[in-house]
Amino acid sequence: MANSKAAAYNGEQPVVRKGQVTEKMSRETFRERFNARYYDPAYRIEDAAIERLEAIAWQAYEQGRKAPITEKAGAGFADPGYDLSVEWREASRRVEAAQERQQNPSTRSRILIINASARNDGTCPGEMSKSFRLARRIEAIITAAHLDADFLDLSLVTSDHDRNIHPCKACVSTAMPLCHWPCSCYPNHSLGQVNDWMNEIYERFAACHGVVIVTPVYWYQSPGPLKLMIDRLVCADGGNPDPSSTHGKDAQRAKQLELEGWPFPKHLKGRAYGLVVHGDVAGIEGSRTALADWLDWMGFIEAGAQARLERYIHYYEPYATSHAALDNDTAVQAETDNVARAVVNAVTAIREGRLRRPDDTLEPPRAK
Repeated sequence: MANSKAAAYNGEQPVVRKGQVTEKMSRETFRERFNARYYDPAYRIEDAAIERLEAIAWQAYEQGRKAPITEKAGAGFADPGYDLSVEWREASRRVEAAQERQQNPSTRSRILIINASARNDGTCPGEMSKSFRLARRIEAIITAAHLDADFLDLSLVTSDHDRNIHPCKACVSTAMPLCHWPCSCYPNHSLGQVNDWMNEIYERFAACHGVVIVTPVYWYQSPGPLKLMIDRLVCADGGNPDPSSTHGKDAQRAKQLELEGWPFPKHLKGRAYGLVVHGDVAGIEGSRTALADWLDWMGFIEAGAQARLERYIHYYEPYATSHAALDNDTAVQAETDNVARAVVNAVTAIREGRLRRPDDTLEPPRAK
């Protein structure tokens, strides 16, 4: 579908606005930040080696070596001669392969279960989260139904060494085609923005037939790891699968490409979803609504009213006894189990051709 807004521009060249970041980091600041990783006195015996590494890293930063290893894009790309990041190409191939498996009717149905709490007992909190426990219940229901359960624990960004979900850089707000599917913003080796978890997460989303998100409410909103993941999934909603068409991050070229008419492909549409949102004081309804609206926009299919759960656990009671409260709240446990069952039923119906979005064949007059 062509973007209906494009016609209003009458072929005029859009202006790329500049001036927000006009200077690079100073040599001194760069050195200070690089060396911060080696604060531990145990590194002092390697100070000379660290100094040499810092000099190489500074050169990469100065020269902007975002993707230091590339190869020609080749056949099938808009510009076969474009120097494409080998890391992006591998990520793209894995996502495509996962999508092919997902669409193969002979494969087992697969549901992605996301524990969105940032808390776990492997780091500072010293205790597992209630979301983790509820997510494990969902996993058990799905496994008992003879479906594959893929458990994604987002709390690992807080306890694993250098596991990251880097923030979305909002390329989409410059122009939709500048946002590549999967994301090409990371890794950025010149900025040290590496070990990004999202390439694996994209693959896991592409492979699943349904998703269940279990999340607490933090200050009326989603926890940080979940929000980071959601923002980075923007490329699944209209993203450009061919970075050569924009010559990487050429904003002018991307703007022109959008204005010529962009189809806004929904790369993950047609999957079922369920939600379990819990809190202890406030914010559960708004958080659940926001998550459902996001998934609806992405083209996911709600698994029914019982697949949308928001509940308070241990309302206005001490944090210290909240796990005991969950132990005693058998109704919440049963309702969580029903979320899992509803998504299992929805996935089965989708794969058998009995369930689809009622508006699936309608063309929106305002694509975005």
